[in-house]
Amino acid sequence: MENRKDGMTKEVSAKESTLKDVVVSVRRVTKVTKGGKRFAFSAYVVSGDGKGSIGAALGKSREVSAAIAKATTRARKNMIQVALRGTTIPFPVIGNHGASKVVLRSAYKGTGIIAGGAVRGVMEAIGIHDVLAKSLGSANQINVVKATFNALSKLRSAQDLANQRGKTIEQLVKGSHV
Repeated sequence: MENRKDGMTKEVSAKESTLKDVVVSVRRVTKVTKGGKRFAFSAYVVSGDGKGSIGAALGKSREVSAAIAKATTRARKNMIQVALRGTTIPFPVIGNHGASKVVLRSAYKGTGIIAGGAVRGVMEAIGIHDVLAKSLGSANQINVVKATFNALSKLRSAQDLANQRGKTIEQLVKGSHV
């Protein structure tokens, strides 16, 4: 239960309380009018449960906190599920968005998250603890996050690949060592 300003209590689900939110960027936007300048803010937030589900969204408002709140609720509504292998990713993958390119590689346990700011936030939110990442091209944080999402959406679990090919996981693994 969470107490609100208006005296009402809001039921907080267990799933919402376990989600981790990472604010990737906050931008101040200025509109010049006849009466002066009007300031607004846009915030880009990544939300993840630490177990393979992740979402990202942009929120805009006159105040920073309201923009972050809008982005957080939108990010939690459109989450995707990503295939993980323990604390890393199953195989190396490349993601693109616009002029941004992100290369993700699996790493041994204990390596940590070796990645830049925007990619690091995504990896922390999704629950990946061991990964090597390199961001190439444009350094625009929103495009880097979208490129990272593109890369993560390409990941498939061993079970998915085996089902797709009509084989068992043992046959799939056995065939890769030949």
